[in-house]
Amino acid sequence: MKVALVQDYIKEYGGAEKVLETLHEMYPQSDVYTLVYLPRFLGPHMERFRNWKIKALIPSWVPLQAKMISMLRFVDHLFFQRLDLSSYDLVIISMAGSYSGVNLFKKGKDTLHICYCHTPPRYLYGYATANKWTKGIIRRFLFVLGRIPMHFIRLRDYLDAQKPDVIIANSQEIASRIVKFYRRIAVVVHPPIDVPRIGKPTPEYKRKYYLTGGRLARAKRFDLAIEVCTKLNLPLKVFGRGFSGSENELRSIAGKTVEFLGEVSQEEKWNLIKNAKAYISPSLQEDFGMLNLEVNGVGTGVIAYKSGGVTETLVDGKTAVFFNESSADSLANAIKRYEGLRIKPEDCIARAKLFDKEIFIKKISKIVSENRK
Repeated sequence: MKVALVQDYIKEYGGAEKVLETLHEMYPQSDVYTLVYLPRFLGPHMERFRNWKIKALIPSWVPLQAKMISMLRFVDHLFFQRLDLSSYDLVIISMAGSYSGVNLFKKGKDTLHICYCHTPPRYLYGYATANKWTKGIIRRFLFVLGRIPMHFIRLRDYLDAQKPDVIIANSQEIASRIVKFYRRIAVVVHPPIDVPRIGKPTPEYKRKYYLTGGRLARAKRFDLAIEVCTKLNLPLKVFGRGFSGSENELRSIAGKTVEFLGEVSQEEKWNLIKNAKAYISPSLQEDFGMLNLEVNGVGTGVIAYKSGGVTETLVDGKTAVFFNESSADSLANAIKRYEGLRIKPEDCIARAKLFDKEIFIKKISKIVSENRK
């Protein structure tokens, strides 16, 4: 088959990029289309994409692309509509929820069009996002002003979602959003969890710190983890990189027990997780939460806010401890509860293996096979 893969944009390495990477592993000769490709922002993950055939719709020489990503959502459909993929047998969209026009390309009558939806665009439907639009007079003005075109973008987004032959959701949480906003039934295929083989789990007595991090977006609420660990005088390591000033905000509230590590390689990440008491996951309305299962995959438990896809992946009292309110007090109580439990590494690893990458590959392959025209 001649295969094309499409993703909103490639700028950071998160869950959507891991799915795209696995799809590329399945179809290594595929062409990869994206609105904006900014490898310099990928840090140690840049090498993962080096030999791919990536075709950015906006050329790399166009200035200020990183600053324009949010604004491009108003005109993204103009670029995707011009994209002619009619010569491909299979087109798979990795819809990260950044843009609403990714399914509007031209396709042939025999082209199988599959959309893997991580989430409908969060900014369109009232879910927490990376930008803090209520801070500052100018931002509040732009937020109010932007609600006018948002109505029309939602209409376009609905039409966009009717284009794929098959739409796949990464969780039951996202499948319910797809029914609500798009009136479509989605097949649920959980994202691929690459459970690492890094030896025996670290004994509990050697684990000295808590861990949090990833993509330091505001919707992830890492500020809660930092606030609570500072207040309780608990050692906390924070990895990852922030955007739009989010990292500076986190640093400003951190106490002496909090250490910022910046972007880390995969090997460094596994070692951090392996030696942590627990990973703190305070994210609001998590779409799925791949990192939580990666944490379980090396035998470490999770302390997570009970919302969204997290409830489908973690087991309270066995592989994780949930807290029910997005507040410092609720998280503090969860940490105290966690310290009174004994989370068994073997239970965590067994849970993570239920979402193994090979399962994802088999399910996607089956969907492609059953829907070939």
